[in-house]
Amino acid sequence: MLRVVFAGSPQCAVYALEAVAREHTIVAILTNPPSRQGRSGNLVPTEVETAARALMAQGCIPSDTPILNPEKIDDATRAAIAAQEPDVLSCFAYGHIFGPKTLALFPKGAINLHPSLLPRWRGCAPIPAAILAQDSCTGITIQRLARQMDSGDILEQKCIPLDGSEYADELLDRASREGAPLLVDVLHRLEAGTLTERPQNPQEATYSAMLCKDDGVIDWSQSAQAISARIRAFHPWPGAFTLVRGERLILRNAHVIDDASSPIKEQPAGFVIGIDKKEGILVQTGSGLLALETLQWSGKKALDYKAFANGTRDFPGTILGGTLPQSTDNTQGTHL
Repeated sequence: MLRVVFAGSPQCAVYALEAVAREHTIVAILTNPPSRQGRSGNLVPTEVETAARALMAQGCIPSDTPILNPEKIDDATRAAIAAQEPDVLSCFAYGHIFGPKTLALFPKGAINLHPSLLPRWRGCAPIPAAILAQDSCTGITIQRLARQMDSGDILEQKCIPLDGSEYADELLDRASREGAPLLVDVLHRLEAGTLTERPQNPQEATYSAMLCKDDGVIDWSQSAQAISARIRAFHPWPGAFTLVRGERLILRNAHVIDDASSPIKEQPAGFVIGIDKKEGILVQTGSGLLALETLQWSGKKALDYKAFANGTRDFPGTILGGTLPQSTDNTQGTHL
């Protein structure tokens, strides 16, 4: 069995941690520091740290395994890693770039699980990027960690077909679940010395940027298909939204109305045509109609379209959209 340092932080990395712990020896955990959450501001550990402690209690990870959660990887962190005499670093969604001093600690190198078919969608938000681009497939790549983000040699890949109905959180969960056994298989082949590596073609690389709070704003002049993709790509964060008389309205679920069944109306983009009892709240876009299914005023709970319409009687006839005020709440994201 390999001696593995596992690096990861959010829930999506827990599946990989559990899979690696069943097949190899986890000698250290690298994860982000606890963060303050909720109105109380209590410090809450990452999902990976919580899962690691549960695995220790079950005997799947040695109880004395260090859990390291530094703000940045410094000399003290590297010394703590080196003391565990690791063979390899296994990473998924840790959120930090590893420098040459850290990578030098691992005789068998460092590997990373990335939820896209590299070199397409390098970067920290590959799942939303694939949905926004309306790709016909995405996937999972196990790659070597390299100095340039997501540019390392490809060790294994798996395709995930897309049909245009996927939401980002569900697609990330699927990629995380299916990627975990793929990661373990690569570790087995690394241990056996049978691993093959394929360099990426940098000319084929595309990039996904870190998401920020206002990325989800809807441009109603776009097509219904493009707006549907934005709603699905930014679920649950940052949330696709529009402005209604200056107030932010988050759109949680929606679907495109088939052209054959669309009523013929000449209305401006963003015009709320009315409510279809079977489809939802119908909105005119730059091309086609969009049916809104679940809506949420900022700071309020999400409502299905029938409950929302009952509470917002004057919604039909409204023109959605407007200019965003300048925001200081910038970015959120974890490098995958």
